[in-house]
Amino acid sequence: MAQEKVFPMTEKGKQKLEEELEYLKTVKRKEVVERIKVARSFGDLSENSEYDSAKEEQAFVEGRITTLDNMIRNAKIIEDDGENSNIVTLGKTVTFTELPDGEEESYTIVGSAEADPFEGKISNDSPIAKSLLGKQAGDKVTVQTPGGEMLVKIVKIS
Repeated sequence: MAQEKVFPMTEKGKQKLEEELEYLKTVKRKEVVERIKVARSFGDLSENSEYDSAKEEQAFVEGRITTLDNMIRNAKIIEDDGENSNIVTLGKTVTFTELPDGEEESYTIVGSAEADPFEGKISNDSPIAKSLLGKQAGDKVTVQTPGGEMLVKIVKIS
């Protein structure tokens, strides 16, 4: 039997996924079924683009439900044990500056399931996070990015 993938995430991230799952199961699924019923009433299904669109949306919603179920079932909650507060680990927020004269940037390192760069949350699988994990405040770190190497200095870990 294949081993299930573990999804590291914060408690808040897990709650967000649970809320999305609940919405999909209780609201969205019913909306899509209703769209399919309406589209069926238009007649011939072989040339009915509304029906095709509704069935595609249904497939997407059901796929997302399956994915979320799997992620929640295999979630590993990241807990800050208070120890090693000066070391970059999952769940920590890291503030760094790009050297020689970049501006400060802050990101929270989270599991891929809850990564959202627009909210300042980057995946532990991202090049930046991989380079920063295990480092300490004051360390200078070379980050391999698709655009080339970048040298950063860790300013603060919280």
